[in-house]
Amino acid sequence: MSDILNNYTLEFEKPVRDLENQIKELQEASLRPEIDISKEINALQKKVSVLIQDIYTNLNPWERVQLSRHPNRPHTIDYINNMVEDFKEVCGDRHFANDHAMITGFGKIDGHKVAIIGIEKGSKTKEKVKHNFGMARPEGYRKALRIMQMAGRFGIPIVTLVDTPGAYPGIGAEERGQACAIAENLAEMFDIKSPIISLVIGEGGSGGALGIAIADKVMMMEYSIYSVISPESCASILWADPKKAEDAANALQLGPSKAFELKVVDSIVKEPIGGAHKDKSATYELVKKAISKEIVELSKVKTDKLLEQRFEKFRRMGNQTMTSVQ
Repeated sequence: MSDILNNYTLEFEKPVRDLENQIKELQEASLRPEIDISKEINALQKKVSVLIQDIYTNLNPWERVQLSRHPNRPHTIDYINNMVEDFKEVCGDRHFANDHAMITGFGKIDGHKVAIIGIEKGSKTKEKVKHNFGMARPEGYRKALRIMQMAGRFGIPIVTLVDTPGAYPGIGAEERGQACAIAENLAEMFDIKSPIISLVIGEGGSGGALGIAIADKVMMMEYSIYSVISPESCASILWADPKKAEDAANALQLGPSKAFELKVVDSIVKEPIGGAHKDKSATYELVKKAISKEIVELSKVKTDKLLEQRFEKFRRMGNQTMTSVQ
């Protein structure tokens, strides 16, 4: 399974993979002392660098969707394990159950005490099933709110990591009040008396994402997406055909630059060229620095001002979006 994931190649990445395979073959041949093909290898390596730069700076919306879902892309658990010190997980919503799609707890980022809330998709098949493919149920959102309210009482900054196609739409979730749980989070997060920082690390889909993303600072990874609906769901509604997801993605103009233009997000966190999975260590460091910077800045703001700015931020967002799409 790990070999399959490591060799996973998106359609638009195949030209790069082909050149990399050629380089590998030449490097193996160059081990023979009678052969000197170092110039050919260097030329191909330069060609690969140029090709990578060209491909990843000109991705269309659908290619961004694919990259945001790349199986090797770091998930919430990866960020916690590599970025958060002394993490202590907190489980359960004190009403029904513990939702494994929503990971919550407390720890430290760059020396700052934080509450961590993140949606986890899982990597291997068993993990994906356990974490319900990153689709949280009502108990997940209630657990998240419990942790946020606890952090608010002690003035501990809150960091949320968003990676979901949307909240779970199953019958059981609806019976237990899925819509109500998300709506309650949206309302209550405006009154949390701690700085809230939200980062979209992969997919940010619909209310399932927004349920933990009412934040003072909302950031997106460079190759992530954040939208009112997933491309597949959009295509199903508009054309009754989920196979038209690519058309939907292009129409929605998915990607951080459009979200930033519409002021839906406040900043974009750069990724290593080719995506976060290409250099995970560098990715963790970039994310840690970005979050730490926001914690320091927001901690300087008085609580009353913080809550006022948070409300006004989302109040203006609707006006800005409507003006931009007219």
